[in-house]
Amino acid sequence: MATLGALLLNFSVDLLDEVQQFVRPDDFFKGAHQLIYRAITSLHEKGEGIDILTLTGELTTSGSLEKAGGAAYVASLTSRVPTTANVSYYAKIVQETSIRRSLLNTARQIISEAHDDSLATRLIIEDAEKSIFDLNDNQSRGELKPAREVIQKTIETIENRYRTKERFTGIPSGFDLLDNLTSGFQNSEMTIIGARPSIGKTALALSMATNIAVKNRIGCGFFTLEMSDVSLMMRVVSAESKINSNNLRTGLLRPTDFNKLTEAAGRIYEAPLILQDSPNIPLLDLRSLARKMVTKHGVKIIFVDYIGLIAPEDNKQPRHEQISQISRSLKALARELDIPIVALSQVGRQSEGKAPSLADLRESGALEQDADLVLFLHRERNLDSDDDANDNSSVIKTDLIVAKQRNGPTGTVHVAFIPHFTRFENFSYDDR
Repeated sequence: MATLGALLLNFSVDLLDEVQQFVRPDDFFKGAHQLIYRAITSLHEKGEGIDILTLTGELTTSGSLEKAGGAAYVASLTSRVPTTANVSYYAKIVQETSIRRSLLNTARQIISEAHDDSLATRLIIEDAEKSIFDLNDNQSRGELKPAREVIQKTIETIENRYRTKERFTGIPSGFDLLDNLTSGFQNSEMTIIGARPSIGKTALALSMATNIAVKNRIGCGFFTLEMSDVSLMMRVVSAESKINSNNLRTGLLRPTDFNKLTEAAGRIYEAPLILQDSPNIPLLDLRSLARKMVTKHGVKIIFVDYIGLIAPEDNKQPRHEQISQISRSLKALARELDIPIVALSQVGRQSEGKAPSLADLRESGALEQDADLVLFLHRERNLDSDDDANDNSSVIKTDLIVAKQRNGPTGTVHVAFIPHFTRFENFSYDDR
């Protein structure tokens, strides 16, 4: 009543804008107040003046005057507030109580479903998480920030970077030429790593993750949807111990290998690397587990291998719409958690035999649009083998293409693929 009374007491466009920043019609508990607020906004959209008389006329025209409490009730609203100075405070109270009512309704729904034995427990949990997530999304309001506030924060950031003299502004991947081009993975940004099958997407992502977690001790999360956690860890152990990955898989180890194995295992044991290996994980579960990685384990960057294996919320949608939804959701998650998210993606068959381009990202143009940074791996395949991992060369030079960088330059750098350890390292021209 105080919010509506303030609008009627001394209406102005600025006053309505201030209220609309916090309140939507459905945020009012009483149906009468919802009707009155809708009538006020309707008059404003028509460009008409707003006072007791025009509001009463609008409600009469729409046949809602009696439902809104009648002319006497509408007129009484202005007596509920002495001034318009505190209208933001009143509007925030309306918003807060609306959120609490929505939470109560959600809680009742969860309780009702929990008593329904015909529903699977996992489905109930997914619905509960989705309801809370949707509530948070629906209640979020944009905030307008004057330039004087933003420039102050920007200058403070620049001064802090000048004082610390840090080489990179983001989380370094461990590949020097790439980090020089990108300044590392940046918070709130989504990165896509694309390549044809068997070129080494997983190997590159895992090499980056181990550089971040094992060498730099930065919390790193890794969703492996294609491989088991043990298979993934086998690659990490091979790369860290410098023991041939085939020997680790077959158990053909020399006595001296066990010293290397023990030392590598010790470094990995202490590393803040968090793995999750659910195949075809639902998008909602991935978001929930990502939040848990950040809040409980202090993760600062998350890798997803790979985006095509995430189960969409709606299986009936066309595939390109599913990928678009997943892409938007990962981008929003990066913004929400304020960390970099790096997602792997296959590129289309049309890129076989040539360097991939943004148009080759498989199944949806949303990946190209949503990503802040797009990297492609490319090298000529071994003509004698379908799998480069069988190559007997000690080092295979591979192009790492920065095809898109929203806040920086593009270009191509070289990295070295070492098949024996299924790992990428910095490329040295001495390795040619």
